Amino acid sequence: MAECKIPGHIAHELDFRAENTPDLNIVTFENNDLGQEVLTYGDIVIKGRKTARQLISAGIGKGDTFALLMRNHPEFLYALYAATLIGAVMIPVDPRVKGDRLKYVFKDSRTKGIIFTSEFMDNVTAVLPDLPDIKVLGVAYKKGMNVAINNQFPVLNEIYEGPEVAPPDNRSNELAVPVEIIYTSGTTGDPKGVVLKGSRLTPFSQLAQFVWQYTAEDKLYTGLSLTHGNAQAVTLMPSIMLSIPSVISVKFTKSRIWDICREYGCTSFSLLGGMMMGIYSEPPMPDDADNPVRLVLSAGTPAVIWEDFEKRFNVMIHEWYGAVEGGFAHKPPGVGPVGSFGKPLEGLMEMKVVDDKGNDCPSGVTGEIIFRMPGQETVVEYLGKKKASEDKTRGGWLRTGDMGHTDDAGWFFFDYRAGGGLRRSGDFIQPQYVEAGIATHPDISDVCVYGIKAASGAPGESDLVAAVVAGNGRGIDPKAIFAHCRKRLEGNALPSYLQVVDAIPKSASEKNLDRLLKAEFTKDADNVYALEEFG
Repeated sequence: MAECKIPGHIAHELDFRAENTPDLNIVTFENNDLGQEVLTYGDIVIKGRKTARQLISAGIGKGDTFALLMRNHPEFLYALYAATLIGAVMIPVDPRVKGDRLKYVFKDSRTKGIIFTSEFMDNVTAVLPDLPDIKVLGVAYKKGMNVAINNQFPVLNEIYEGPEVAPPDNRSNELAVPVEIIYTSGTTGDPKGVVLKGSRLTPFSQLAQFVWQYTAEDKLYTGLSLTHGNAQAVTLMPSIMLSIPSVISVKFTKSRIWDICREYGCTSFSLLGGMMMGIYSEPPMPDDADNPVRLVLSAGTPAVIWEDFEKRFNVMIHEWYGAVEGGFAHKPPGVGPVGSFGKPLEGLMEMKVVDDKGNDCPSGVTGEIIFRMPGQETVVEYLGKKKASEDKTRGGWLRTGDMGHTDDAGWFFFDYRAGGGLRRSGDFIQPQYVEAGIATHPDISDVCVYGIKAASGAPGESDLVAAVVAGNGRGIDPKAIFAHCRKRLEGNALPSYLQVVDAIPKSASEKNLDRLLKAEFTKDADNVYALEEFG
């Protein structure tokens, strides 16, 4: 069997597999009651080449950028193959983004064209008049999206039904060139585009083999958006590069995750801390532990529910820490203290905690978490933002902006995001601790705790707001929720207010967007209840 021409190069890797195992069902996109789309290696290459031809015909070539606006659909994978085939750069845009923020991402990324699903027709057409240089490269009309075909735009469904096409003569054979620009969540301001080269994607497969220890018997699952680095690093790339089948939901639904894993036989899935709290807050079921999942890859497991989550669902948690800009640490199941996100890979990465003057913090003292790889230059490229890029790596270390500490044995712990810690009466309160206490109430299906300026006026102090979503069609009884909190939380951690909402707004990485909740919060609103009113 011939070897892959350029190992690690996505298009070459997929071509190699399409030649040798063209009919292997490798990625399944599931969409609840709307059915599933199962992709073989042959499907990815055939439709990926048609996508590449569409890009080329629109003037997209090496180094040019094009944007993708969709939930998790096969077209994402076709576009990724096409980008690496011709050397173009793909910008996967958070599907929740619209209006001025969408316009900002298109302009900031200098995108020359857009591929999107018909679900987002209104969002795209609303901004196109202000972006005359951007072409619509294709629209995919998906089942369940009741949007009439717009004849002024190319229809990808029709293009994919056409005859097969050969790869371009001048295909890209370079690995260390930009492949994607992934935007940060932008939870505190405008998002920044992180430029990722093809050589950066190759280690994901090595992590899967030697750290996650995936095997040929595994089947992977994620409901995270593919616009987020986690879904690509933990699920998509290991799946397609190591021939490990995967299942990817069009979007994450906490109430369905176990049913999906049972139906498809998934043995591992990826979570972020906010998602884990949401799953945990679902009412306990008799069959919670009856599932095929052995391993949960989690980033941000709340310590207060860690052991109970493992026991309730009969899984092992492999905790890890990283960011799209770089850096990595992990804690294998059963190793190290609960609550720690682990240690860096020995000999491959250095990590420490420093104070605001750059001095090493002793164990137990909170400071900023920073990384570097010995013998290598620490580089982060924010698109068009030289100063921000340099600031991120000043002194040769990657500055995470995350605050944490170590214990005496050198295990690392995350405390809070810089600028995001909630201080109350001199104590730092961890929102996840409060969320865990509230989430166990049977009437709550989701919760997000954030801070507002303290009524006391004390500098840097916060009053706590718990935004809550009613579960199973039940309403919220504020008195009962506050009583529940008093039984489970220390006095200083009691929320000052309950804010009852229909849903907690989320980023593509399922982070709670508390800034949106905060913008809607007023103390006299009909959906806000104060602790002092209930004794």
